[in-house]
Order: sequence, then structure tokens, then C-alpha cells
Amino acid sequence: MNRRRIVIISVLAFLVLLFAVKPDSANIQTTPLQSKESVLAFGDSLTYGSGAHPQSYPVQLQKLIQKEVINAGVPGETSSRGLKRLPSLLQKYHPKLVILCHGGNDIIRQQSKKTLKENLLKMIQMSKKIGAQVLLVGVPDFHRLGFTTDTLYEAVAKQENVLYEGEILSKIENDPTLKSDRIHPNAKGYALMAKAFATILKEHKIVE
Repeated sequence: MNRRRIVIISVLAFLVLLFAVKPDSANIQTTPLQSKESVLAFGDSLTYGSGAHPQSYPVQLQKLIQKEVINAGVPGETSSRGLKRLPSLLQKYHPKLVILCHGGNDIIRQQSKKTLKENLLKMIQMSKKIGAQVLLVGVPDFHRLGFTTDTLYEAVAKQENVLYEGEILSKIENDPTLKSDRIHPNAKGYALMAKAFATILKEHKIVE
């Protein structure tokens, strides 16, 4: 087998794998948020807004979609702690949409990715159980050159058939002008997060 044929086969195999794990957003059932229904932004410092807290993505997203967006971000939190914290928030707020952006601290501390995946699955399942739609946000691997998003996020989104955004954080992490420090976005970076999420919600007619 010549080199050119090997390259072509390798590229085709990669494309098959890529599309096999990509969630099919066209088949995801969504419903519009009613006037008084809220959004729960759940995560760690990337949700809290470390580096530009008054201009966190939940604050900016609320302005874009004209719906209440509850900032439930806790800096430094791992997914295992998040899993324990989420049930009380779901019970308190009864959100109709959960934006789940979690796992950055697991990745930074090089904790088990198997555990991270399991925790994300459980958090999504908890959210669904109370009738919430879910938008999962892919978090970059901060140890990789180019800050590429870990593929486990796409796999989780596909398995649970939920909305997925896996590019915006990687884009921000690769642009120093969008960051307040080595990891956290600045106000402009958080604005891009909010815009990316609003675009998905509008495309799927969850908001107008």
C-alpha cells in the first residue's frame, strides 16, 4: 500500500470517528422558555466569572436572551463537588435550562477523566429528571498545546442527546487578548461565551 493511499485512509478514518462522536443537534427536542422560566448556569470559576466577575457570562447572557440567568459558579470546584451541590439548586430554582460548564479543575489537577465523565453524565441526568433542558459546554485541556477541548465532552453530549458547544472556550484560551490571566477570560472573553450560548439557544428556538 503506497503512502498516499495510507494518508487517504487515515483521513477518512479520522472523519468517521469525528462525526461518530458529534451530537446530532437536529434530533434534539427542545422547547421554548416561557416568560418567567429561568436558566441555571452551573459550573466553576468559568461560570462565576473569575477575572471579570461583574461581567461574567451569565450576566451578559441574561441581557442577550432577556431571561433570568442564575450564576451558580463556584471557583475551584471539582466535578465531584459540583455533583453534590447541584441537587439543592435544581430543587430551589426549578430551572428549565441548565448550562453545564464543569470539569476545568479536574483537568487542571489531572484527576480521573473517567470520574469526570461519570459526574457530567449524572449532572445531566439530574437536570433532565426535573424537566430541564441542558446545554453542555466543552472545557479545554489546559495541558495540551492549542488548548483543544477534551473529546469526553462530545461523547457525553452524544450519549445524553443534549445541546453542545465545544469551541468557544478553546478559542478564548488561544487568544491572550480575551483572557485576564492564564486560564480565565476577561470581560470580552465572557461576552463571546454569552454570545455563543445565545446563538445556540436561538437556533434551537429555546429563546427568541
